[in-house]
Amino acid sequence: MSGHSKWSTIKRKKGEADAKRGKIFTKLGREISVAVKEGGPDPSVNSKLKDIIAKAKANNMPGDNILRCIKKASGDADSDNFESIIYEGYGPSGVAVLVETLTDNRNRTAADMRHYFDKYGGNLGTSGCVMFMFDQKGVIVIEKADDINEEKLIEDALEAGADDIDTLEEYFEITTNPAGFSSVRDALEKAGYKFEQAELQYVPQTYVNLTDENAVDKMNKLIEHLEDCDDVQAVWHNWDEN
Repeated sequence: MSGHSKWSTIKRKKGEADAKRGKIFTKLGREISVAVKEGGPDPSVNSKLKDIIAKAKANNMPGDNILRCIKKASGDADSDNFESIIYEGYGPSGVAVLVETLTDNRNRTAADMRHYFDKYGGNLGTSGCVMFMFDQKGVIVIEKADDINEEKLIEDALEAGADDIDTLEEYFEITTNPAGFSSVRDALEKAGYKFEQAELQYVPQTYVNLTDENAVDKMNKLIEHLEDCDDVQAVWHNWDEN
């Protein structure tokens, strides 16, 4: 779960994500737990939980797993309390990086973040140092298929309130404003569309190209190690990997 909104980045990570399915389910379970504790176990009245359930389904998390996570969180008052922290910094050659975390020990997580940024040619910054370079958007990715009519999908998405639809080589990418994301996703799901991805993302306003092979190698390793950290939920950056 990293990169910018274009599916090329997401697709690059898809094989790795499949190989790390268990870890992804664990992280999604943590998000579900936090949402349940904040707003209750009923997704019909807890919009945050509803969004995370949709995200979990798009990541092929089994329904039984989702229900177990909700049941455990709603009945386990003594379980770990996680807090959401976004770390901001710069990767090699000034690439802007946002790291979303859920942690039960902010000192440990901050030390880990600083270690990874330092080790791979970047530096951890202060709150707000790169956030202004990103816009939060809802992103829905639908794989092209013979039974999907492009004009009908565009019409359905726009009628549901989507801001934009981008036709990529193998996918359609639909973007929304954060407030309208849930209603657009629900409308498209009701219309029968299946999602490769459906979540809120931080989308960069501009992108940075890396031409130095050493910088590219370090940036790849930074992303890899950040994503592998148990406390990290998602990594967003403005490196143009195309």
